[in-house]
Amino acid sequence: MAQVLRPLSQIFQATDHPQILVGLNEPDDAAVFQLDAERAIISTADFFPPVVDDPYDFGAIAAANALSDVYAMGGQPLLAINLVAFPDDLDKGLLTEILRGGADKVKEAGAVVAGGHSITDAEPKYGLSVTGEVSPRRIIRKSGAKVGDRLILSKALGTGIITTAHKRGVVAAEHLAQAVQSMARLNRQAAQLAQQHNIHAMTDITGFGLAGHALEMARLGAVQFVIDIDKLRALPGALRYAKESIFPGGLQRNADYYRQWTRVESALAASQEALLYDPQTSGGLLMAAAPQAVDALLADLLESGETAFVLGEVAAGAGSLLIRG
Repeated sequence: MAQVLRPLSQIFQATDHPQILVGLNEPDDAAVFQLDAERAIISTADFFPPVVDDPYDFGAIAAANALSDVYAMGGQPLLAINLVAFPDDLDKGLLTEILRGGADKVKEAGAVVAGGHSITDAEPKYGLSVTGEVSPRRIIRKSGAKVGDRLILSKALGTGIITTAHKRGVVAAEHLAQAVQSMARLNRQAAQLAQQHNIHAMTDITGFGLAGHALEMARLGAVQFVIDIDKLRALPGALRYAKESIFPGGLQRNADYYRQWTRVESALAASQEALLYDPQTSGGLLMAAAPQAVDALLADLLESGETAFVLGEVAAGAGSLLIRG
């Protein structure tokens, strides 16, 4: 992807657009455009094919996933535009339910659906273009992690494994229901608490898996992220399906690419390694917090209903990942 995008850097020079605070110099979860000393606009978009069969749930999950990039920047969503691809030969009532699920999630976020665009496609796809706002002084970037910080993740892992088990027809109903609940949960509360506790860096965990997104943060901060494998928390059923080698295709692609920057202290079981590389849909927020802030932040996250946990720490390094067994 970097090779594909490289020509754009020759067309749009960061020095020519100083009002773009995030987006041209280094990658992050969303672009940020400064309006004045107090206000900046966050802009992002995300859409994908169904990960579950229920159309309402799919709409809610896709919307929560798109809104998450605004939260990952420390912002608040303002409005959303529907992005729809839908086959001509499918019942339009399914599309109505997808859009209803998305609209309910946008309303829950305190934003509004203000329009959209649709095309005909062989496979349904849905998501949002989202506009949010943030104070220029309160933007949370991926790049701010400091040596000594503790790493906190606000949601359990394993959505890719569980939705793959669903596609193969072997998932337990209660496991799917808990995964749907996690994916449809907004990162709104977690992001607000991150702001209150002045964390140093943050991103949301999505398609590149925990390892991929952790490495992004480590590279941008020129540090090493150390993850304790035994501290990772999985959604109910995820480790069971992983032990049965039920893996999404993206998991292996992530592993093949990110292993080159990942050092493992001791041998891992395949199911443990799967949690590192499993592509997440609407995953949690990965935060780098000062040691003195961790206990209060974690307590507040748990009290608010998040399944948050400390998974490691930040050490001196050069954009690498260390997995402790």
